[in-house]
Amino acid sequence: MSSSSAPTHQDEFQSPSLPDQVAAAKGRYTEVFGNPPHWVVAAPGRVNLIGEHTDYNAGFVFPLAIERYTVIAAGRPLKTAASDAVRVHSTLFDETAEFSLSNLEPKRRDWTSYLRGAFAGCIERGLHPGTLDLVVDSKVPQGGGLSSSAALEVATATLVEAVTGRTLDPVDKSRLAQKAEHEYAGMPCGIMDQFSSALGAAGKLLLIDCRTETAELIPLDDPGVAVLVINSNVKHELTGSEYPERRAQCEQSAKLLGAATLRDVSSEQLEANRAKLDPLLYRRAHHVVGEIERTTRAAAALQAGDWPLVGELMYASHASLRDDFEVSCPELDVLVEAAQQIGAEGGVIGARMTGGGFGGCIVALVRAGREREIADRIGAIYLERTGLTATPFVTKPARGAHIVEG
Repeated sequence: MSSSSAPTHQDEFQSPSLPDQVAAAKGRYTEVFGNPPHWVVAAPGRVNLIGEHTDYNAGFVFPLAIERYTVIAAGRPLKTAASDAVRVHSTLFDETAEFSLSNLEPKRRDWTSYLRGAFAGCIERGLHPGTLDLVVDSKVPQGGGLSSSAALEVATATLVEAVTGRTLDPVDKSRLAQKAEHEYAGMPCGIMDQFSSALGAAGKLLLIDCRTETAELIPLDDPGVAVLVINSNVKHELTGSEYPERRAQCEQSAKLLGAATLRDVSSEQLEANRAKLDPLLYRRAHHVVGEIERTTRAAAALQAGDWPLVGELMYASHASLRDDFEVSCPELDVLVEAAQQIGAEGGVIGARMTGGGFGGCIVALVRAGREREIADRIGAIYLERTGLTATPFVTKPARGAHIVEG
């Protein structure tokens, strides 16, 4: 595999101001389209504290929405346009694209795929927004495993709610956005990313049961603990088959074990039936079964304030993703090893890769007040060992998707 350094447009260590981002998006809308927008919505990215590659196995995940938002400013065109035309300007790409709501072209793949898929889901549900001009501005790092695509999908559906005056059930909105990712972006993801963006709550993590599609809100209310995210700024070039391949391997493992999903298999059952799986499928199943158990244990430990156990489970999760599921990469391993090297005495509770893997970010729980010092130390080790610069930021659990204006 080769790797490329992925530039990010989000360098602030502290959370950027959502009101400032909204004002900038409104300003850009007026510049591009010649009149002020009527509606503004926001939807956050997410970071997953633990529970990776478990969502499409009907397991548990434990994410939080982050204080990094995708904002959409929208209005009706100044000049008469076709009743189904949408023009969208991206501040990230500094370009404007156009598409028709009556021909949303699922097989066309570009940056508008996420919007087109979300519009399609809304129209299927009888929410037709009519002709629109949009400006999309995102502070969710691209390619970092922080769900920039889910934030865009959920923001688009939230915009349609604002325009039509109709409200979608948040779980249905998550499903709509997930379907957009499947059919328009070609990524067979689980429900976690869209669920986190739609249902995130300030100050709370979501323990999501991906089988029942329900979430328990769990407060992260210890003032002595902070969430530190560090972007490796690397995304390995893959064939595109790795994610669907892992998913297929999990489904095959469950079938060979006589289970509907790996959620239905305990560690004891897996060991007792190990002979039914070849070594590769065993490793994949071993990760998922163990990760589901680690996730529920971590949620209980976090609620009890048992930080040493939370940290232990985070490191175990990373090792499993590296060795059994094989979705880590040298750069992520260096970041986690650096955090582990600093250790509890240096203020690090635990760390692990987060997201689909092969690059992107790690998430760490650290002692509040020492975030920047820890980030600098990890960054120095990372630079020395890889020659690359990492981008850190701190976040609190953030509010989920909402209408800002309109």
